[in-house]
Amino acid sequence: MHCSIGQTLERVGEWWTPLIVRDLYLGLRRFDDIAENLGISRNLLTRRLETLVADGIVERRAYQERPPRHEYHLTEAGRELVPVLMAVMAWGDKWATPAGGPPARLLHRDCGAEFTPQVACSSCGKPVTADTVKVLPGPGAAIGLGTKVLVRRGLAALRKK
Repeated sequence: MHCSIGQTLERVGEWWTPLIVRDLYLGLRRFDDIAENLGISRNLLTRRLETLVADGIVERRAYQERPPRHEYHLTEAGRELVPVLMAVMAWGDKWATPAGGPPARLLHRDCGAEFTPQVACSSCGKPVTADTVKVLPGPGAAIGLGTKVLVRRGLAALRKK
């Protein structure tokens, strides 16, 4: 699919994957700890970790030679995924709150305040919403699955200007 969202979901859209990334961010590094925390089968966790490593989101580091043992760490790409997961968490806290309320709170280390993640304009800093953003074709826009109609409509709108 010729779409950044589709390409992202190809890498991190499977149900367990964001939870694995979350656990790595929270400091779980070892296979057994992640498996226990998530209640995921060892075979499935192995496959998900292999995919995350292959996609450059997680790196595997040896911490013991005999028997061989590894820890898992987020790469730069994995760390840049964390704010996206925080935004998903904020949506869940608002629209799909577990019984008893949100299970975690976020504290901004720089200022010490609790906060709710939000997406903001990188130019002016104001929050962005579905109503305050206009989407235009980008340099990689191409007619393909997932973008065919959007590109056609976007190019037609640009031609009218």
